[in-house]
Amino acid sequence: MDTRHSTLLAAAAANALLAVVAGAFGAHALERSLDAHHLEIWETAARYHMYHALGMGLCALAGAPRAGWVMQAGVAVFSGTLYLLAVTGTKWLGAITPIGGLVMMIGWLWLAITAWRRR
Repeated sequence: MDTRHSTLLAAAAANALLAVVAGAFGAHALERSLDAHHLEIWETAARYHMYHALGMGLCALAGAPRAGWVMQAGVAVFSGTLYLLAVTGTKWLGAITPIGGLVMMIGWLWLAITAWRRR
């Protein structure tokens, strides 16, 4: 595995760790301070964070590092804005969240195209 792939795999593992930490933090520390709606937003952020950490790892193993880094950008925007929205209640962040979702989709599409071209 070359450096580009191992760096992405390390980032994927770090993201998976952070997603588990975020999920546990939401379940144990935030359950008393957030209402059900905001706790659900937090859980959505953590769930998609984990899905895309795994996707990044898949990209690293499949030799598609650019797709993985696109997913990383999507995680930062999608999950990042949802985490902030959940704890601050700042509603305008919800307008940015779909951009992160679109970037995540682009990452998956990039991986699919990369795999298809290598067949």
